[in-house]
Amino acid sequence: MSTQPKRNRRSFVRNGLLSAATVSALPNPFSTSSDKATAGAQTLPPRKTSLDKHRNLFNGDTCVYFYNPELWQPEDFSLRTVVNPRTGKMNPKPTVVGGPFQAKAIHRYVDLLADNGIDTFVINANANRAWYPSKKFPSVLDGYQRGNRDFFRGHAICQGITEPEAVEEFLDNFTVFMNRYQDLIDAGVDWLAETSKACRRRKISPWVSIRMNDMHGSRNPEGSFFNHPLYKQKEMRLQQAYYGLQNTHDRQGFNYEKPEVRAMMFEQIRDVVDNYDFEGLELDWWRQPLCCEPGASAQTLAVMNDWFRQIRALTQRRAKKTGKPYPLGMRIPGALDQLKAIGVDVVTLCQEGTLDFVIPAGFWATTWDMPHDEFHKRLGDRVTIYGSVDDGANSLPTQNESGSVRERMRYIGASPEIERANAAGKLAMGAQGIEWFNFFCTDQGRLPGIRADYTALRDIDKLSFLRGKPKHYCFGTAGAFFNPTPFELPAQLPASIGPFAQRPFQLAMCAEPADQNLELMVQVVLKAGDKPGYMPVSVNGCWPNLTSESTEKLLMPCGSLTHHTKDHVGYNYRFPVSLVADGWNKIVVENQSKETITVAAIEIAVQAKTG
Repeated sequence: MSTQPKRNRRSFVRNGLLSAATVSALPNPFSTSSDKATAGAQTLPPRKTSLDKHRNLFNGDTCVYFYNPELWQPEDFSLRTVVNPRTGKMNPKPTVVGGPFQAKAIHRYVDLLADNGIDTFVINANANRAWYPSKKFPSVLDGYQRGNRDFFRGHAICQGITEPEAVEEFLDNFTVFMNRYQDLIDAGVDWLAETSKACRRRKISPWVSIRMNDMHGSRNPEGSFFNHPLYKQKEMRLQQAYYGLQNTHDRQGFNYEKPEVRAMMFEQIRDVVDNYDFEGLELDWWRQPLCCEPGASAQTLAVMNDWFRQIRALTQRRAKKTGKPYPLGMRIPGALDQLKAIGVDVVTLCQEGTLDFVIPAGFWATTWDMPHDEFHKRLGDRVTIYGSVDDGANSLPTQNESGSVRERMRYIGASPEIERANAAGKLAMGAQGIEWFNFFCTDQGRLPGIRADYTALRDIDKLSFLRGKPKHYCFGTAGAFFNPTPFELPAQLPASIGPFAQRPFQLAMCAEPADQNLELMVQVVLKAGDKPGYMPVSVNGCWPNLTSESTEKLLMPCGSLTHHTKDHVGYNYRFPVSLVADGWNKIVVENQSKETITVAAIEIAVQAKTG
């Protein structure tokens, strides 16, 4: 289950299932010289590893098939407005009806991935418990009897649901959702094993992802069905990993300093490695970045490093048994030093060869300025570094033209142009492949006019394929939901610019061919009440451009989302596309007026010339 914004995720009932995570940053100053900024991936020596065939990875959470059965099993499921059997009234929104859920939905989903160029499917197996019907490890539906609403009642508060009628509504929907898993159990189908079977049939490499500290049930440790029995013991949970008021409950995860916790999680990992047909393991430290108490000692780091080496030995034994490589890696925040402070010493593990790959990522919104170049310097050339394309563009609110659809985040699975830009920037910075995260959440909310475009996945790991194609770059923006500190990359925007002042902003992009009639459009988004006067903009040191056009429209649509809300206005500036460099690019915005302005967002389009 992947965490989604409040509207679509906080009530699993209404649109989906909640998930939590957190990300951070390496130093990312603007002191990089223009010469260094244009170097990008070209400065990296060629490498040949067993991961070369794993370039286009797709991460699916434990509910990836189950969110939208009307898409993957349409002959048996449909969306209808029906009478609620509990209330006797019509449900206010269309409801998924039909069933039973069957293994063919899993195979169809894998077919879709294979048909669109995915070479590696990374399937998530667990939350706080196993989400598959494990024979070795506590599973979320252990003890459940079909239709027993009270089995899930203790989880309502974990979704932020407390009002009595809202709790009953949650149970109406959630019980139906979980019964899809029960459908497979009743049919003798283990969906996790079926995933690898479907991958083998389509010649996709099956990998498995383990969430290292999932906090979905943290608001009710003793009462949520999500939680492992060990999590119910307060002494097994972290006591000092949170500060301030942000997500206090979500910081009280398992404490890996406890040998009982390490033993428990090792058994979860051993189960999927030894008893399932996978050939790669991702340890997901973005769900959540909680391990040991902050300020981990050298002794604690040594204990944790030895534990990770035991996992490495486990995967190597599996590789020896199957005769195939079994790479081990981590999905992580970009904050290497903060991770080490909680006991996850990524640098040492990479340099010594314990880890084969890392995937630095964002919490829910994708990163646009992840310093992959710095990762290569710090982690060495033993490790493969992937770029993570996450489903959220940023926290800029947008809407359709009429305002009937309004979202606080764009789901970029509905925008091939935003996907291309995000992948291109990461590849130009030296990323050696792409992992898609939360892509399926574009469909989960069933928003009008917003649908994931799986055809956009094909060849997106190839920089040569991306050059010359339309792109829509965004900057990361701060927002309470999107920036769990201290692990998320510090956002450059929004930013206030005082009278007669200027501010630089840095973004990873890829250079474009000069012979394909392209132009660069920069949109500076201000608060609607700001009066910018003269607001010159420059790209990579060019002479400032003073000519702009105000607009209510986004540079490019994201599904039905085409316009800014009433709170913002965009100002468009045209530049030659030849200004764009591989790697870091610098945008400078000036405020040549007597009043302070607030830049809410900066968006950049590579598009066909329009004038």
